[in-house]
Amino acid sequence: MTHLADQIILLLAALLLIAVLSTKFSTRFGMPALVLFIAAGMVLSHFIYFNNASLTQIAGIFALVVILFEGGMQTSMKDIRPILKPALSLATLGVLLTTVIVGIFAKFILGVPWAESFLFGAIVGSTDAAAVFSVLGGKNIDKRLTSTLEAESGSNDPMAVFLTVSLIEWVQHPDTAVWSLVLSFFWEMGVGLLVGIVIGKLAVFLINRINLDSTGLYPVMAVGFAVLTYGVSAMVHSSGLLAVYVMGLVLGNSELMYHRTIMNFNHGFAWMMQIAMFILLGMLVFPQELAAVAWQGLLLSVILMVIARPLGVFLSLLLSRFSFREKTLISWAGLRGAVPIVLATYPLLAGLPQGRLFFNVVFFVVLTSAVIQGTTISPLASRLRLVGREPASQPSLMELVALGKTDSEFNHIGIERHMPIAGRQIAEIGLPDDILFTAIIRNKAIVTPHGSTVIEPGDTVYVLSPKSKREEMRAIFRSGQGRAAETDIPSV
Repeated sequence: MTHLADQIILLLAALLLIAVLSTKFSTRFGMPALVLFIAAGMVLSHFIYFNNASLTQIAGIFALVVILFEGGMQTSMKDIRPILKPALSLATLGVLLTTVIVGIFAKFILGVPWAESFLFGAIVGSTDAAAVFSVLGGKNIDKRLTSTLEAESGSNDPMAVFLTVSLIEWVQHPDTAVWSLVLSFFWEMGVGLLVGIVIGKLAVFLINRINLDSTGLYPVMAVGFAVLTYGVSAMVHSSGLLAVYVMGLVLGNSELMYHRTIMNFNHGFAWMMQIAMFILLGMLVFPQELAAVAWQGLLLSVILMVIARPLGVFLSLLLSRFSFREKTLISWAGLRGAVPIVLATYPLLAGLPQGRLFFNVVFFVVLTSAVIQGTTISPLASRLRLVGREPASQPSLMELVALGKTDSEFNHIGIERHMPIAGRQIAEIGLPDDILFTAIIRNKAIVTPHGSTVIEPGDTVYVLSPKSKREEMRAIFRSGQGRAAETDIPSV
């Protein structure tokens, strides 16, 4: 048993590393990394039998909480305020229209009753925040369009969840009153919005005032508040995903201590959850079952991309100021991803007869959307002349160093008495022009380095220098008695 566990751990490690390295490939071709993560899960399913839809759903929801929280924190209210109305129209009316149109076609292509056909439409009705963020991130597409798409993808999941759950209830209890579903919608959205704002404000207050022993605990605390937001919302039967996204918006647009630390942690954690979620979802797919529904899946995918999504976009943006070219790009950029696959587990767990069929067909829809739309968004934007006039926003110094996209690096070095620079002014050291002391930590206080600043034993000096001059930089601190302790800093 131990030997088998070791083999499984080794296999998981290999898949995790392959998944991380594959993002380089996906970024180059504009394809969402989810495609490669799902493929890794399908490979793993050949070695490990997995058919636990309940566990997959729990993992998927937790991953969505982390992804939406990170997406909310990354979203600037200044950017989305001008496009808030069209984004909300896309997230509500657009999802509803897409659901109805896909449902009509699904009725005849899948040969299921009307209620089940609209249920399928609801499952694939929303765009995916993780896929949209990953494809649009860093692209020089017009800012107004990317802000609209990101706001839509971050806020339309609650509508899709509501429709899916409501339609499952309608399938199981056909006598359910429509007016009760309408009231339930307003309750879920309204209370979810309120919970997100309240807990977001509470999180900002506590994070800014509590003094934790380690800065690494603040990101954990922030994620804890995000999970708490979802849990409280679920307890009062409101939209947990909407609440989490709003809570992230509140944190991301507030004056927050350790804001950069929290953002960096969330970014890495969201990637980790994406990898884990899509690998699990890939393991839940049985390739031998896919062949039987291949033509239905491909046909419905094409209908969604070229009929349902465009109609939903153009009708929901009828009163907006977007041009025809802009609406065309918004239509094509409606990527499907994690949310439809997670929602496809709901009919499975509800025991609906068509549950497995829906899951397999949704799998085709997500893959084709990611591969076809994901790789063509940027070329289409260029052809439609919707590339931003100004270059994409420049990353900060810390982001450049953290991402390894610069020839420089940060180091922090503790000063000991025997070091040659201890007790000397910075001006006396004779630093090369391209080696810079950026900060000094002394007795838990930050000292701004000047030429007259004296380097004292016990200080920690932060140094920015070219990677090519790493040894020259270290020689400044080195003495015959030993070497300075040096530590690379990916970000501060």
